[in-house]
Amino acid sequence: MRLEFAPYRLLFKEPSGTSRGVLTEKPTFLIRVYDEKDPSHFGIGEAAVFPGLSPEADGNYVWKLTELLANVAIGKPTDLSYHSSIQFGFEQALLDFSNGCQGIYFPSEFTSGNQSIEINGLIWMGDFQIMMRRIEEKIHQGFKCIKLKIGAIDWESELDMIRHIRQSYSENELMIRVDANGGFSFSGIMEKLSSLASLGVHSIEQPIKAGHPDEMAYLCENTPIPIALDEELIGKNSLEEKTHILDFIKPQYIILKPALCGGFSGTSEWIEEAEKRGIGWWITSALESNVGLNAIAQYTASIQTKGPQGLGTGHLFTNNFEVPLELKKDRLIFEPSIPFNYKQFNNLKWHK
Repeated sequence: MRLEFAPYRLLFKEPSGTSRGVLTEKPTFLIRVYDEKDPSHFGIGEAAVFPGLSPEADGNYVWKLTELLANVAIGKPTDLSYHSSIQFGFEQALLDFSNGCQGIYFPSEFTSGNQSIEINGLIWMGDFQIMMRRIEEKIHQGFKCIKLKIGAIDWESELDMIRHIRQSYSENELMIRVDANGGFSFSGIMEKLSSLASLGVHSIEQPIKAGHPDEMAYLCENTPIPIALDEELIGKNSLEEKTHILDFIKPQYIILKPALCGGFSGTSEWIEEAEKRGIGWWITSALESNVGLNAIAQYTASIQTKGPQGLGTGHLFTNNFEVPLELKKDRLIFEPSIPFNYKQFNNLKWHK
């Protein structure tokens, strides 16, 4: 077996804001594996590195990919325990190859076209008017759950925005999730959580920065609104680290991004430990191209998730890849009649 990798730069259709800044582009890497006797048939995957979030996103990243390339050629295992995004992409390529190189990673009723996935409508940060316009667009498209990125404009304006939504849509009509991306300080956070609870907000992701387990544990114990850990999970690679954070912080939910949580194998381990403790969870993409999103969607469907998932990032980029995924209202659908187009990867700069 052989492995190759190629860099790719995804370009946003419009600047997308988070509490960490505004994104206009995002790097990623494609991985393909094949039998050297027939290089034309290959399994494709995406090593969806995320600078600023992925701990492995440093000057040694390409060298780790090169090490994996060399080790695959000689049949030697590679330690990817600290390279979550590479683990994620390598798993995809192997799964696709083993399933016949058809863009199928996890065969299920979803990939047969008989099942869909409910997703939330993601609202990126912007000024008040821009965010309100985006919210109205998502609601008119048929979304029953929206996720607001908060922490960029002033707090009172963000509350006014949620109040405005609630004037038209009750909790039974529209679920509202918010994601602070660690944008709030511990001081005064309880008041903010109480305000969100009074407006019927379903949950808040990562209200304070990761790396403050004592403060986060206090919030999860005393919060009036469910708290979901997101960035707090990144870099926790061993089973011991995972169980410790769940037992110590005791969150109401965890948000699982396979590219940042050890690939599909690492994500499944998080799910198993969370369910043992009665902790809820859902799956979210992490600005992958459609290659990674396609694989995440298939994985999500295969594990029989419940409730809206965070997989609504497929239309963010101007230069995305073509996959058989379609969005109909708030449902992500796989169209098996559309063949996966492998030719679109031929002109990438593959490192052999």
